[in-house]
Amino acid sequence: MTDHPQWYRDAVIYSLDVKTFADGNGDGIGDFVGLRDRLDYLDDLGVTCLWLLPFYPSPWRDNGYDVADYYGIDERLGTMGDFRRFLDEAHDRGMRVLADMVFNHTSTEHPWFQRARNGDEAYQDYYLWTDDPDSAPDVQNIFPGEEDDVWTYDEAADAHYYHQFYHFQPDLNVSNPAVQDEIERVLEFWTEQGLDGFRVDAATPMIGPKGAEPVSIDDPHSLFRRMKTTVSNVDEETVLLAEADDEPAELKRYFGTGNEFDLLLSFVSNAHLVWALVDENADHLAEAFDRLPDYEEIVEHGQWANFLRNFDELNLGPLPREEFDRAFERIAADPDTRIYGRGVRRRLAPLLDGDPDRIACATSLCFALPGTPIIVAGDEIGMGDDLSLPGRDAVRTPIQWTDDATGGFSTGDAETFLRPVVEGEYGPDAINVAAQSGEPDSLLAHVREIVATRKACPELSRGEQSIVETGDQTVFLHRSDWGETTLLTAHNVSADSTTVSLDAPDDVVTHLLGPGEYSLDSDTVSIELDSYEYCWLRLGRPRTRSA
Repeated sequence: MTDHPQWYRDAVIYSLDVKTFADGNGDGIGDFVGLRDRLDYLDDLGVTCLWLLPFYPSPWRDNGYDVADYYGIDERLGTMGDFRRFLDEAHDRGMRVLADMVFNHTSTEHPWFQRARNGDEAYQDYYLWTDDPDSAPDVQNIFPGEEDDVWTYDEAADAHYYHQFYHFQPDLNVSNPAVQDEIERVLEFWTEQGLDGFRVDAATPMIGPKGAEPVSIDDPHSLFRRMKTTVSNVDEETVLLAEADDEPAELKRYFGTGNEFDLLLSFVSNAHLVWALVDENADHLAEAFDRLPDYEEIVEHGQWANFLRNFDELNLGPLPREEFDRAFERIAADPDTRIYGRGVRRRLAPLLDGDPDRIACATSLCFALPGTPIIVAGDEIGMGDDLSLPGRDAVRTPIQWTDDATGGFSTGDAETFLRPVVEGEYGPDAINVAAQSGEPDSLLAHVREIVATRKACPELSRGEQSIVETGDQTVFLHRSDWGETTLLTAHNVSADSTTVSLDAPDDVVTHLLGPGEYSLDSDTVSIELDSYEYCWLRLGRPRTRSA
């Protein structure tokens, strides 16, 4: 297999929301000044790429995914100058920066929609309208339980507009060439500002048939190819990351022939991974690889992006029906944790009973999967959630930097915070960065070690990948062969001790990571794993990534 020079293949991505990361001016809302002041922390953590949630002007009715202006910075987060200073300093530290980009829909407050609803013919076809929604195809809203329909009446337009998400997020008609031109201009603008890539929100519904007489692009993926060409023409190293929640057999199409998306969020792996961790049965994760396109079929053109949690709900929908029912009942036993009939509005730590050893094992396992790993801000210290907040806001609380009442997030009054700091067993007096920073056995210290080790293991983005059968459903044993080396990663997802053995004819074995131990007897390596332990081993003599 040919070598890949693309930076994203060996990246470690850190996902954060500027609004809740660090407040630089004391107004209770995170901003780019605060984020810039925390870059040393991110550098020390070892992450190489930051993924920013939307920071554009917005009414924030959907956490910024209701964009009102694609070309600006929301004034509550700072100025364009603040953004550029942050970006320059991140680049100085060798960090790339991705930004969320939302092209499936806009806010109802976006000037395009305001012009459309007030009769400007040039903009009316930017959206999708009907006078008779009852005769339109029966389409389920993506947020069942919160939205009853995909049509909402607008009094000024005297017509109904189409929205697959919230009623204040009208869908764009991406089959309209004028809208495609707008998308191109937006991508050019931000790439020229220095962004290194974009996470494209809702990529699957974006290109699907829309409206009363469903319209779509004749070749829907041609839009993705155009987007990739657009950013590459400005900077050939610009990356596109897709939020594509499609059928497993369809996912390979999003990579094209290397001319569409570089990275694809693996919702299939995510659902199976979390279920494996909660059920303490690694066979669930192995099943994900049976359902996904063969890795060798996609690795020439792109790569999976693997994650444990994000700032939305944990979507268990990709699980097979019989597994979904059992997993949903187990993981979301409390009805208050359920959302949209498919999701769980909890952070990683509460899902794993707040056990730092389990969280470290889960993080290591996510990083050991073939692909690019993602950390969601706060999970590196085991932050909890606030179920008193509505919907997905439960997992979108401020980062806890210190043990004071405001978590060190802001110098302002906690009453002014956009969202409150978590209270109780996961509050800042128990969970915070400062307390863990100097503790060699803390979760934060273990995550730092995991990040550093993943960056030193090109086998996971270059090699031939395989799952090793162990006969023990509590252990996930993964093998990556690259040149003259083999990387073995073993994870015990259960509370019971176990030992697994496999053939290892090479007598050069290096222990890279984890509390698990190994022994070598003739041509057999045995890996001993206590409760929730993991172990990374390299067989053979390593070569450099560029070799």
